[in-house]
Amino acid sequence: MPENETEVSSKEASPAAPVPAAEGAAGGPPAEDWQTRYRYLLADFENFRRRVDREREGITRQARAGMMRELLPIIEAFRSARDALPHLPANDPVRKGLELLDREWMKFLKHEGVEPVAEPGRPFRPDEAEAVGESPVSPDHPEGTVAEVVQQGYRFFGGLLRPAKVVVARGAATEPSETPPGTGARSA
Repeated sequence: MPENETEVSSKEASPAAPVPAAEGAAGGPPAEDWQTRYRYLLADFENFRRRVDREREGITRQARAGMMRELLPIIEAFRSARDALPHLPANDPVRKGLELLDREWMKFLKHEGVEPVAEPGRPFRPDEAEAVGESPVSPDHPEGTVAEVVQQGYRFFGGLLRPAKVVVARGAATEPSETPPGTGARSA
């Protein structure tokens, strides 16, 4: 090896100017600055991890909601079959099997966080149900309550999976007047 190369490397190894005491051994920023940077980096990473967890949970919830939307027609078809049971005797195996399936479907929906929205006699809520008709007010169904559920709607973890279609109890729109129209006295 030539002698000049060793001299160059030894000259580079020794600094020309003294290093201030506040700086690190390598001539970088002070140690306190590295600690601050580390703390900020750690906090940023924690925020990133939390954000990714929230996004992952949101994506999972959306996928589950899509699956539940696909299952709703199957559940409703099953319910139609179940509603045809009253004419069967109580000890009929078909009736017992459908009742068992109904309980299992309800357990499954509850476990998944799916709740029905509309119930006859409860107040009509336009944010959860769509009024598809009106029916007269009765003692069982006061003004503004759900008289009949045409198609059940469902909530899923606080969000609306599908709005319900209901018939709402409404009173008469206008009261009959005592005088026929056009014959009453005008007031000024």
